[in-house]
Amino acid sequence: MKPTRISFFWMFVILTFAQMLITNYLHLSYYITLSILPTLILFLPIRIGTVGAMIIAFLTGFAVDFFAEGLIGLNMLALVPVAFVRRQLLTLVFGGEIFARQEDPSASKSGFGAVLLAILLAQALFLGIYIWADGAGMRPMWFNLLRFACSLGAGTALSLFAADLLSGDDRKN
Repeated sequence: MKPTRISFFWMFVILTFAQMLITNYLHLSYYITLSILPTLILFLPIRIGTVGAMIIAFLTGFAVDFFAEGLIGLNMLALVPVAFVRRQLLTLVFGGEIFARQEDPSASKSGFGAVLLAILLAQALFLGIYIWADGAGMRPMWFNLLRFACSLGAGTALSLFAADLLSGDDRKN
């Protein structure tokens, strides 16, 4: 069963808490940074504008930074740009009619390939900024590129599950 509009908030909170647990307890490798945060922001309801999405991204990034990451600002720095380009990214992948019809993105309406592409682009932007800021010029380029590639693959796979939970297939308007 997909979340209803009322439960979208709670699903968002649960997945944010899950991200905190992933950050604190699931260290697969130095080469993998798992994050579903870009997908949480990408799949916010369409009615939430850019400024609202940026505020939500800031607060969500702050919560994860404060309660899990330990380095305040890292997730905020990487997540707010995802919210800033969210509308353009959704238009690029799903087309402008998603906003004209006020339809939330979903695999059943737009196809699995479109959802996968949107998640890949959001993850790439997030990880590019996150890894650049986390390394701060202290790690070699090959390490950062390998970390980016491994994190992009693993994070996208995990984000597909989160996107399915957040998709607007059965949400009531």
